[in-house]
Amino acid sequence: MKYLLLLIISYYYLSANAHVFVYHRFGDSKHASTNTTLKELEKEFTYFKDNGYEVVKLSQIIEKVKNKEEIPDNWVALTIDDSYKSFYKNGLPIFKKYNYPFSLYVYVEATQKGYGDFMTWDELKDASKYGEIGLHSYSHPHLTKISKQKVFNDTKKSFEVFEEKLGFKPKSYAYPYGEYNEQIKNTLKEFKFDYILNQSIGTINKNSDVYDINRIALVGKVNLEQKLRYKTLEAQWLEPLKYPKDGVLKRVHARVDSKIKTIKLYITGFGWQDVKVNNGIIDVKLDLKLKNSRTRVILSPDYFTVANKIIIKD
Repeated sequence: MKYLLLLIISYYYLSANAHVFVYHRFGDSKHASTNTTLKELEKEFTYFKDNGYEVVKLSQIIEKVKNKEEIPDNWVALTIDDSYKSFYKNGLPIFKKYNYPFSLYVYVEATQKGYGDFMTWDELKDASKYGEIGLHSYSHPHLTKISKQKVFNDTKKSFEVFEEKLGFKPKSYAYPYGEYNEQIKNTLKEFKFDYILNQSIGTINKNSDVYDINRIALVGKVNLEQKLRYKTLEAQWLEPLKYPKDGVLKRVHARVDSKIKTIKLYITGFGWQDVKVNNGIIDVKLDLKLKNSRTRVILSPDYFTVANKIIIKD
């Protein structure tokens, strides 16, 4: 029965899946909501090592995606947002101990203005010897709440300061707060980044969009084995594509594998419900007054094989 279930689930996604995780602070008990204790970090790294996972550079995964090549299921990439000083003081020594590469995303204004909780340019230069360094904006704004021109200006400023201080161009970008829409994505593409990262639950396979790379958060005490169970559900979203102007979600419309007959639908504030799939088409009529300005819509046949859509009120 166990093997039959695995066979059925395997139909729900088409490719092998790599996992990309995101951290923030390390060994910083003052900020528990974004902190990973050093004991927990060691526990997670030991789990990777003892269970056959290979921690690779994120750029290696992206290269596979660009070439439409299968990505090994045991590949893992580790990212860190905001360039807090606790990474340099507490986290980096453990990364070095395990010889694990990482991608670090710089909140440029915080470093440029010398905010005390953030790494200096010299510390970032030193960290670049062991990992890849990318951009996390200049002023860390909610990008969906500012104009297209302001998004462009913030990115341009961060790009120029980054290059001046570190001596190389950033090749990747992580959306602040994981918030974006198609207009923001297209604006950032003008800077020729190799890839851009979100903060959506999911994995990476050969069909992934390099400008919308999924990352799973590892904050606090986590069930890593459970996080590694996530797979990507191949889905084409038809509705919703953006936050409804009146705040009322009227329809969820998507296309998935025709082998799926029922699927679970999750909407922030409303929980899960089972819906029917007809010849690969999900078409659910709703009349939901959304409770949050940031709403996540998830499709999943089994809670772990997921397709995500985040819609954000402008």
